[in-house]
Amino acid sequence: MLSTGFTATGYGGGVSVMVGAERGAYPYANSVLVRGTAETLVIDPSLSLVGTAPPADVVLVSHAHEDHIAALGDYETPVHVHVKDLAALRSRAVMVEGYGLPPDTAERTDLMLRDRFHVRDRPEATGFEDGTVFDLGGRTVTVVHLPGHTAGHCGFLVEPDGFLFVADIDLTSFGPYYGDVGSSLTDFEASMRRCREIEARWYGTAHQKGVIEGAAEFSERLDAFAGVPAKRDATLLAFLAEPRTVDEIADRRLVYRDHLEGPHVLPVERRTAVQHLNRLTGAGQVTEVEPGRFRAT
Repeated sequence: MLSTGFTATGYGGGVSVMVGAERGAYPYANSVLVRGTAETLVIDPSLSLVGTAPPADVVLVSHAHEDHIAALGDYETPVHVHVKDLAALRSRAVMVEGYGLPPDTAERTDLMLRDRFHVRDRPEATGFEDGTVFDLGGRTVTVVHLPGHTAGHCGFLVEPDGFLFVADIDLTSFGPYYGDVGSSLTDFEASMRRCREIEARWYGTAHQKGVIEGAAEFSERLDAFAGVPAKRDATLLAFLAEPRTVDEIADRRLVYRDHLEGPHVLPVERRTAVQHLNRLTGAGQVTEVEPGRFRAT
């Protein structure tokens, strides 16, 4: 797949958001360029940058998913990701394992990552931690660990501009995604709470919603996004008026619409269902009435 280009919009004195094709909807994503007096840094070089990626001295990756690294091959400069996503960035095989797919599907996915998203092993990539600061000269980029989507998912706070890139806490109506092997609903909800504590002038997302100006507007949109897991809880509780297995819940679907097909759908639905079952069982709202069958209490 060839890049279809991007449009760039500036925020503050040194931040440019490179909006991907189709407003950054998957398979595209939005990337960020940050310029200091000494160095320039790019965050999440996406598919729309392939072949046209702007020069940069450093590359940061919010998390090891293909839509956030498709143009990484355009850079020979140092690349960094959170330590918990480092293995997946260093090895495409590890990235594929993280999707938890059946073997035949995993093989096809590996080829798709290679051919459509240009994903290659980056064994030289290094890891950062929460709070790591990249000083570009007159401008800093601070790592904000926001796990849940992946274990190493991060945002980045650019100062003095007051720009917080929240990556795949993307505020879309689809809602939070926590369906990978290393995903966590609990961590995702904690990360959304952390985002509320960081006051910024602009909040940049990786996909369709783009950049939101002001903490009040961001908080309002985050409320709607953060409310999706509760709606999934309610859907599940209604479905569990009769005893159901995890497979039956996966077929009912908490995440994807019925018309969407693909080998990833049922594995994601199963992992999502188990997380909701665990928390509803812990809250006393669901009971395992017999091995492998659950009912609302």
